[in-house]
Amino acid sequence: MALRRWGLLLMSTASLVFSTLRSLPQIKKLQINLGLVCNLACRHCHVESSPNRSSSDENMSVTTAERVLEWLSAHHSIETVDITGGSPELNPNFRRLVAGCRSLGRHVMDRCNPTIIATGYDWVPNFLATNEVEVVASMPCYLQENVQYQRGKTSFGDSIDGLRALNAVGYGRDPNLLLQLVYNPNGPVLPPPQSALANDYHRELESRYGIVFNELWTITNMPIRRWADHLRRQGQLDHYQQLLRDSFNPDAIDSVMCRSQIHIDSQGRLFDCDFNYAVELAANLPARYLWETTPEELANRSIATAEHCFGCTAGAGSSCGGAIVSSSQSVATKVLPSSGA
Repeated sequence: MALRRWGLLLMSTASLVFSTLRSLPQIKKLQINLGLVCNLACRHCHVESSPNRSSSDENMSVTTAERVLEWLSAHHSIETVDITGGSPELNPNFRRLVAGCRSLGRHVMDRCNPTIIATGYDWVPNFLATNEVEVVASMPCYLQENVQYQRGKTSFGDSIDGLRALNAVGYGRDPNLLLQLVYNPNGPVLPPPQSALANDYHRELESRYGIVFNELWTITNMPIRRWADHLRRQGQLDHYQQLLRDSFNPDAIDSVMCRSQIHIDSQGRLFDCDFNYAVELAANLPARYLWETTPEELANRSIATAEHCFGCTAGAGSSCGGAIVSSSQSVATKVLPSSGA
């Protein structure tokens, strides 16, 4: 009975914290979703990217890309531009946007799906290296069966080939060419401790395939869109949502990504994060589009929250940069799941 009361109190506290969550005094990162076209349709994808997402209203036009660059040129407090998708390289304006951001002196991150490098986009490694773009590459495991369970039957070999091509131009070796890998669990569990799993990744990828990288980021899967549909079919959605609630960690609140960044979709519309974008939960702002506001106004906003926010505050916490508190502060950790977990 006492445990139940504690659980209810914890959930009540979390709900109160979420309801009053505000951004930090300065917004330093702009995250841009260029569109939903991807050569894969991963099981865990919270925006439901796939090869079929090709309509014009889901992919950034050259006009919108230019408006984003104009806004960045006028507002110098934004230090980092974080480009995501789909596979962002599949957007025809990707190179224009990257080069424009770099010419403005911004640090650029590309959330790269490395399989595309091995499937006709062999220009990607050299282009990214020339512009010193930080690469954040999806690699949900160092074991073939786990990767293919999550991403499809050819995804593992293509990922290895893509990462080797990035290494060949200096990524993971040159200090100016950062290569970060991203782990997502296969099943309805939290990621294991990030530092321990990183050691496994470094050892196994280098010994098996000669692949080197800088950091591993563990990211919690959000129970929305395709991942929620998968869990629902497996009868595991309620269990997973309860796990996220029960694992609420107040130490993660200070560093959730929505406090220091803003997200825009392919049309330039404003959201607090890409998870809110996925569920169409717009930012609490008078402005609807990026170019209708300023970084100062963005920094004064209250953050729109919902049930999925427990995902960013569960266990060691989760953000687009991986875990956000040390494992010693984590209230819940899980082991690496096997294929089909």
